[in-house]
Amino acid sequence: MPISAICSNDGQESVIKISGRFDFGEHQAFKTACDACDSAQKYTLDLRATEYVDSSALGMLLILRDKVGGDKSRVKILNANSEVKKVLSIANFEKLFTII
Repeated sequence: MPISAICSNDGQESVIKISGRFDFGEHQAFKTACDACDSAQKYTLDLRATEYVDSSALGMLLILRDKVGGDKSRVKILNANSEVKKVLSIANFEKLFTII
């Protein structure tokens, strides 16, 4: 499964793991993962196994950010490889998300 979600015990945080290509083909899977924890206020996106992101993936990340109120600290992006980090940097996502 290229996208999976794990909810915290209290339902306040969701960890979403994305593997392979993160593009428009994963739109429905990403939406399902984001909705898996109805009451989540914080999201951590683990991109350790993500090989590629495109502009539609960036759009999905922006939609998630808006869903949780637009606060930079509510969506963390972890473990992105150098190519994915480059795309995030070009899009100035470090201003919109916590990228570790």
